[in-house]
Amino acid sequence: MDIHPECVPCLLKRVLFQSKLADNGTEFDSLSAALLTFSKEFKEGRNSAEVSTLVHTKAYAAMGISDPYSELKIRADIVAGNLLKKAQKYVDNSEDRLRAAITVSLTGNIMDFGQTTSIDDPDVFVEMFDELLAQGIGSDDTDALKTCLQKPGDILYLFDNCGESQLDKILIEELKKTGKRVIGVVRGKPILNDVTMKDALRIGLDKHLDGIIDTETFAIGIPTKVPDILSNAISKSCLIIAKGMANYESLDKRNLKVPIAFLLRAKCAPVADSLNVDVGTNVVRVIHECN
Repeated sequence: MDIHPECVPCLLKRVLFQSKLADNGTEFDSLSAALLTFSKEFKEGRNSAEVSTLVHTKAYAAMGISDPYSELKIRADIVAGNLLKKAQKYVDNSEDRLRAAITVSLTGNIMDFGQTTSIDDPDVFVEMFDELLAQGIGSDDTDALKTCLQKPGDILYLFDNCGESQLDKILIEELKKTGKRVIGVVRGKPILNDVTMKDALRIGLDKHLDGIIDTETFAIGIPTKVPDILSNAISKSCLIIAKGMANYESLDKRNLKVPIAFLLRAKCAPVADSLNVDVGTNVVRVIHECN
């Protein structure tokens, strides 16, 4: 997705949020590094995820901390993990288990800490959970997703946030009931509150997946250059399920020659406008559909 003027205050708000999490007096240094990088990289037509990666690279270096979100990620995983039984019951009572599992998975996408239209405290998620389930899927290509599952190949599952990944377990199990292998993809290095290999193993995602690959780099979403193991996994897949806005922003204009199902909550105007939905809408959008 191309970067928009609205991305500037949003990204700087995130930089400030995480520098406060670091709690080591580097707020001015971190923001200064971000502003300097932004001034060089903010140009019309640039990919928003690529620019954000460059900005965060400098901001993290100025903070001097590799994972300022570490404690928040653990808290989010605990909070969401405590809701798994309730979420599973919701799926078990549904007439369309896959669509219900997707709905459960989408509720967790609001745990995108430091954004204006998301939440900053994992405990708030408990209070919102029933309301988020009731919102359902506002723009729904689940039927197109189901069509893709009829084709040969693995499912490649691109994770987004910690906490959210706990609820992804339920969707992964439903996907595996189709007879597919599900391969997870996580971030190569800590960035924001996204899932890394360490985070995935901590909550036991490896027990639900047929394999886990990391991107081997510090990047928002999926970088243009990926390791061979990930490139090969993409070519062997029948469908890529990409959770969250970062994966969407990095992939929406890239043709990986494989159908992609974007599962996200549109938490900002640029993303919502690109999907032709209102801000706050839960979206399942399939591109390069299977026929």
